[in-house]
Amino acid sequence: MIERIPQATAKRLPLYYRTLQHLHSLGKNRISSSEFSQSVQIDSATIRRDLSYLGALGKKGYGYDVDHLINFLRGLLNQDEVTEVILIGVGNLGTALLKYNFHKNNNTRIIRAYDIDESKIGKKIADTPIYHLDDLAGGDNNNIPAAILTVPASAAQLVADRLVLTGISGILNFTPVRLSLPDNILIHHIDLSVELQSMVYLLKNYPMEPIDKGGE
Repeated sequence: MIERIPQATAKRLPLYYRTLQHLHSLGKNRISSSEFSQSVQIDSATIRRDLSYLGALGKKGYGYDVDHLINFLRGLLNQDEVTEVILIGVGNLGTALLKYNFHKNNNTRIIRAYDIDESKIGKKIADTPIYHLDDLAGGDNNNIPAAILTVPASAAQLVADRLVLTGISGILNFTPVRLSLPDNILIHHIDLSVELQSMVYLLKNYPMEPIDKGGE
């Protein structure tokens, strides 16, 4: 049994899995940590350390068997099980996510969306039905593990509090608000404006220096 791994490592595993799938589609059967580093744009030492938490997956002088690593990560990441999530806030970003609906990641599906705009209630976007936010507490969401939050910043904390009452375990937060929730709720913050500002700053101030591409 694999012991609990660091969160930083856990966040990188889906990226490793996706990259390995791409390499497999190109006919790659074996890969060294340095080649993997170039493909995933994370330094090889970090990759070796991350994979060492999972057991002896590579061989010195041989590298990693791509098929074996894909199969191992598929099981570890529960890729053969469909995880259903809900989305709150059907504005421009929410609509885009509903249209995308993780089609390239076939183990995650947005099954319901919620909003307060009466003109959207009862309609569907890419086959995903939209309900009123007041219906959020219904029994249908008792077994939903995670929600995507794309509401205006002014409503973020209030809606997040309501999500907690449904028994949700995790929130993918696209708002700029740093949510204050119980410790047992996992929150991932994605602020697109901050990410863009960081990139622009790096481009202007470090034009000739290597930029960290995802390692620690």
